[in-house]
Amino acid sequence: MENSKNPEKKNHLDEKINFNSMLWPLYLLNGFQSIAYGSFIVLIVPLSEIFWPGEPTHFIEMGILYSSLSWSSAIGGLIFGRLIDKYSRKAIVILISLFRGLPVFLLGFAVAGQGQLTWLYFVILISIFGFFSGGSWPAVISISNDVVPRYQRSQFFGIYELVRVSTNTFGWLVATFMVQIGLWREFFLGIGGLILLAGLIFALHNEEPKRAAFQEELFHILKSEEIQYDFQIDKKTMKETMLSKTNRVALIEGIFTWILMSSLNFMILNFIQNPPINISEFSTSIFLVVFGLTGGILGQLVLAKVCDKLAKNNELIRLPIIVVSIIGGLITFAAFFFLPWRPLTPEQGKDIGYLLSLPLIWWMGILFFTSRSFFSLYVVNQSPVLQAINLPEAQGQIISWNQFLEAFGRGVGPVLCGFLLSLTSQNYQITVLLVVLCILPGVILWIVALRWYSDDRDKIQDILSKRAKILESQKKKDLNQNGSKI
Repeated sequence: MENSKNPEKKNHLDEKINFNSMLWPLYLLNGFQSIAYGSFIVLIVPLSEIFWPGEPTHFIEMGILYSSLSWSSAIGGLIFGRLIDKYSRKAIVILISLFRGLPVFLLGFAVAGQGQLTWLYFVILISIFGFFSGGSWPAVISISNDVVPRYQRSQFFGIYELVRVSTNTFGWLVATFMVQIGLWREFFLGIGGLILLAGLIFALHNEEPKRAAFQEELFHILKSEEIQYDFQIDKKTMKETMLSKTNRVALIEGIFTWILMSSLNFMILNFIQNPPINISEFSTSIFLVVFGLTGGILGQLVLAKVCDKLAKNNELIRLPIIVVSIIGGLITFAAFFFLPWRPLTPEQGKDIGYLLSLPLIWWMGILFFTSRSFFSLYVVNQSPVLQAINLPEAQGQIISWNQFLEAFGRGVGPVLCGFLLSLTSQNYQITVLLVVLCILPGVILWIVALRWYSDDRDKIQDILSKRAKILESQKKKDLNQNGSKI
């Protein structure tokens, strides 16, 4: 991580820097934590079997388990978001790593087959994991705002998201394989230990970056080691900036988009892994690696660079890209349930060679590849938009607000789907048609925000320009005082 003492810091914000060499421990942490997070999602069906051996999947209880991960993360994000804007991001990331690694490690000591007791043990530890995970994304947003130049942001978020998606998908593969051969305890012990190890590496390698170091209006004045950006958000500034129209769009839209997204994830896994389709958990993971990872690479590396180039000349272009990503990603995801599915025996569902010989699986793969490619554009463009319309001292808080509402939506999704699936006698097609209506509010809001974004961005630039003058006068005052003492 770059700090103010680094002599190699570039003098121009539009020059490229090698941010990967500074931030790779964050990628490592992101990867191991994503493996753990993803395992709680992909193991919904086998975990139910561990809790209640020989019984059908408990949709309601497993929906609550999934939701506890999201809701605890939402609450934790609100708390950590404020702390991140006031205190050392490095110390907070280390703390988060400690209390994400330990709960996962302790899951390896759960007693299987105890029904509600085993389920409750998982709910408690997963909620602790989720609570501290709420601070990860706000911390990354705040750190990257002070390390990565504005016109490399999509590339950074693309790499970060690619690490998350690829390790998440790889985690599904490892988790399902180890559970399938009865080594679920070893999986949780190993991943918990690796998260703790990655936290230690981050603590040894990284330094705290200088806040606001890459804001165009403050860049030159903050090159001075004596000048620190120590402004804090007040109620008036919060109302003018954090509650701007574009920020409100992002906050409200996140609820609806993630209700739908989490609903589809939850339903697809239950849909293809339960009778009559019976695709095994391990086969599902192979499928996700083959098709999902390639789609993620296209969207998060190749298309992210294109987005940065387009945004360099016109930052407003990020908003229509977000609209396209939401519509394209979620419609192709929902289309899964309308493919001509055929019943499979459990043995066929485990035979990867047989599955890949079915044209249906390839159509399924094309949809998943397309959905991942589209939806990756959402993350790599939404985050730079939020960074651009918020002050340096509000980066953690605004992301935590956004994350809270998105996590609320993610938590609502599985519970809503569990209820609707029970109500419709497990009719997935009717359920997805009811849930897919959630896409409309988010799309409409982002289209309307095209009118407001430029004004909200200009307001931030004006505030920072005034603060640059304050810091400049402070620097001159300090120099005069030091000169008179001499």
